[in-house]
Amino acid sequence: MRCTHWRRVPLHLAREARARLAAQIVDSAVRCQLSAHGGAHYGLLDDLGEYGTALWLRWQEKTDVDLVVLPDCPAVAPSPDGEGCCLFVDHAERHTWEDTLAEITRTG
Repeated sequence: MRCTHWRRVPLHLAREARARLAAQIVDSAVRCQLSAHGGAHYGLLDDLGEYGTALWLRWQEKTDVDLVVLPDCPAVAPSPDGEGCCLFVDHAERHTWEDTLAEITRTG
């Protein structure tokens, strides 16, 4: 199950993110993309122009929030379609396709 924590993007970080992103569009709030967990949360802002990197909002509790550039997770699902993980290198918990399979199994 995916983490349920959301975070508003502080205005000063939204401005900084827009300056770094090709699309220059930043959501006003992001949801943590990790599986249910403890510790720091990570919300995807957008892929960067550089291949294999993305800009993430990282937060812990209500006051610690910053922007981080992280390389993409290279893991690929062991299924015939070979879906890639949509997170970053060395993320905690499960890969994104594992969460999707868990949701399908639980509801199916």
